[in-house]
Amino acid sequence: MSNNFETITYQREGSVARIYLNRPELHNAFNDIMIAELTPLLEGVAADRSLRVVVLGANGRSFCAGADLNWMKRQKDYSFEQNKEDASALADLMYRLFTMPQPVIGRVQGATIGGGTGLASACDIVIASTRARFSLSEVKIGLVPACISPYVIRRLGPGLAGEYFLTGERLTASKALAAGLINEVVEETELDASVERRIEQLITSGPEALNVSKELVRNVPGMSFDAVKDYTAEVIARLRISDEGQEGMNAFFEKRKPGWCSKTAEGDQ
Repeated sequence: MSNNFETITYQREGSVARIYLNRPELHNAFNDIMIAELTPLLEGVAADRSLRVVVLGANGRSFCAGADLNWMKRQKDYSFEQNKEDASALADLMYRLFTMPQPVIGRVQGATIGGGTGLASACDIVIASTRARFSLSEVKIGLVPACISPYVIRRLGPGLAGEYFLTGERLTASKALAAGLINEVVEETELDASVERRIEQLITSGPEALNVSKELVRNVPGMSFDAVKDYTAEVIARLRISDEGQEGMNAFFEKRKPGWCSKTAEGDQ
């Protein structure tokens, strides 16, 4: 995959893909260029099943301060059709991030505003520094967090999401943790070490099992109890007879590490 980007950086380290927002002088505010760079990159990473974990981070003092002001000025004069096309690109990006087959770790520091909170919410595990601040402040300028709402609401639940959508309150990292918006808070000096610990946890698990676990989290809450019985039974039956499931169970009974652990070690050399 190309690494010739204007607004992001991409680095592969063994089985780990690291994608960083890279507009530090603008607090990593996103625009149409960043969306156009991130979306196909995520598609390429998703298709490469030798990649086991994705880290989404940002360079500089902020994670993402929301939408770029110059981009917003252009949007103000767009027609409805232009605005719809523009917003659809952002919605596609959020969905692509949320449905990645690999686990996605959000590495968050500093300001995380509007769409930045959406990017973090679409990750599977979010680790934030104590300096991180979160806000859904779109209502303050007469807008709403529309395209990011499915992912924020899934994390916060309708009650808290409604409160923060309406008030635009800025949340400290500790309050965001208590609300369920993020998974862990550490001192900024410990941020990278905490991300590495999570990577180590994830790469010892079966790649397909991780993917299917993500599908369960996406699918089960919206299913009826009647439908979910057959769905979940089929999921586990399919995995039990799969190559990965067979290898994992054999390794357990033979008291050895499964094959995907040795492949990960080889890839990291």
